[in-house]
Amino acid sequence: MTKSLKEIPINDPLSIVEQKAIIDNAISENKERPGAVMLVLNEVQGKIGHVSPAMQVYIARSLKVPLGQVHGVVTFYSFFKTKPRGKHTIKFCLGTACYVAGVSQIIEKAKQTLNVDLGETTLDGEITLEECRCVGACSQAPVVVVDDEVHGRLRPNKFPQVLKKIQKQI
Repeated sequence: MTKSLKEIPINDPLSIVEQKAIIDNAISENKERPGAVMLVLNEVQGKIGHVSPAMQVYIARSLKVPLGQVHGVVTFYSFFKTKPRGKHTIKFCLGTACYVAGVSQIIEKAKQTLNVDLGETTLDGEITLEECRCVGACSQAPVVVVDDEVHGRLRPNKFPQVLKKIQKQI
């Protein structure tokens, strides 16, 4: 976690004029409201897609709150991401039913096929692999959610078909 704004990565939203304007606007519109930290973070996450460590420092300083408060919110709620995500997200349900039904084998197939680990995005920025706790489709275990589409009773040998469907959209 960076505590300084001296070394902002060139691709960080703080280095991009249009995206920094979104952050500044969210801060100015919400700084006097109760719950300003959550309001700003929600708006920034929704419009930019993530809240980088440098953005967290900037928001904390701008709102005059401790960095730990901003970072605590970002790390507590799974909605917030600290790195950009791909255009498509593949989530693997790690609930008990899916785990017992073999979702770990599907995860391994995905990691091998896409050459990324859970929590990472492919080099082309198209696909992010994530885990989730439970999607409430236990009768369909193991479950994988691609964007907003649930794929149940999936087997590792069928994962490439799911992937081809995404890649046709790319």
